[in-house]
Amino acid sequence: MTGMPGLIIKPRARIFHGHEWVYSNEIKKTFGDPNPGDVVSLKDYRDRPIGSAIYNPKSQIVARRFSRRKQNLDTDFFTRRINRAISWRRDRTDIDLSLCRIVWSESDGLPGLIIDQYGDYIVIQTLTLAMDLRIEIIADAVMETLSPKGIIARNDSPSRIAEGLDQETKTLRGTEPNTFHLVYKETHFSIDLLSGQKTGLYLDQLDNYEKIAELAYEKNVLDCFTNQGGFALGCSLKDANSVTAIDISERAIETAKINADKSGAKNITWLQANVFDELKKYDSEERNFDLIILDPPSFTRNKKSLSDAMRGYKEIHLRSLKILQPGGILTTFTCSHHVSDRAFLDMIKSASVDSKRSLRLIAEYNQRADHPVNPLIPETSYLKGYSFEVLPSW
Repeated sequence: MTGMPGLIIKPRARIFHGHEWVYSNEIKKTFGDPNPGDVVSLKDYRDRPIGSAIYNPKSQIVARRFSRRKQNLDTDFFTRRINRAISWRRDRTDIDLSLCRIVWSESDGLPGLIIDQYGDYIVIQTLTLAMDLRIEIIADAVMETLSPKGIIARNDSPSRIAEGLDQETKTLRGTEPNTFHLVYKETHFSIDLLSGQKTGLYLDQLDNYEKIAELAYEKNVLDCFTNQGGFALGCSLKDANSVTAIDISERAIETAKINADKSGAKNITWLQANVFDELKKYDSEERNFDLIILDPPSFTRNKKSLSDAMRGYKEIHLRSLKILQPGGILTTFTCSHHVSDRAFLDMIKSASVDSKRSLRLIAEYNQRADHPVNPLIPETSYLKGYSFEVLPSW
């Protein structure tokens, strides 16, 4: 790696234990005067090379390794990495690539890059400075590998702020799509790539919509934080007696209604309201349900707000358990990697004790296979879900 600027990493840094990130307090020395967004070489404290990384001294995560050898981030590199990600999803999963996360950041060796495919269109997010500086050559590589009608950059994620990047949305290539519809296992979804949730749809939950729907037969269902109605629609189509679906966003509710109409989903009451307020009201009215689904947006984006987030999680779980019938099912998710499995389960156990309900774990869920997990990078595993049965009194 002669001639490339770089970093010498202190002993005991997490990169020597398999993680790919280097924090500011793990750097022993910087050499060669690298600029923000550059590719840098990494060396251990004995001056031995340990790979190539992207560099941003303005971020708490100063370097993110993307290769264990010398590499440059050019069009050929991105083309090879994208093709590798496509091949893995095609060969190792049964996921339809026309509705799929094609690239999932570090899990595909492209730190801070997300590429999602929605039919003939591609949405990308560049969440690190180095990827953002190379967004045009990334778009070239996407055109070469996937040949879409258009490429949208949905760079409105708050996580860009930590990298010193602005939030923006723009069309990079081809035509700008109008709202359109895609069908996934009998369910119609209205897709707005420019302003919809995440990059347009919760791709990570698509398989879980179907799994939870199997629990809904002849049940009275409450779907909290319904967004586009994925769980509510699935439950209705699997012959739930009734479905009440709540979201605070008027736009989300209107989109969900369109999805329901196109899907032929019946017996759904759509309610624009605050979930916390509605759960409190149902408790006071002694209104009961057989299946309650909690799929809130992330309550925390950093460790500083974790305690407040856990209080919010506990409140909705406590109130939900109180309005479940004996034998009813609570299905719950968290999408924050800051909330560990243990912390989430401890919170549920605490809510169970306070509500005087005994629970039995009947199923566990995680993100869809197009969001692969690198076990050495726990941040790549963020979606956790469980279904619990409320036991009748002994």
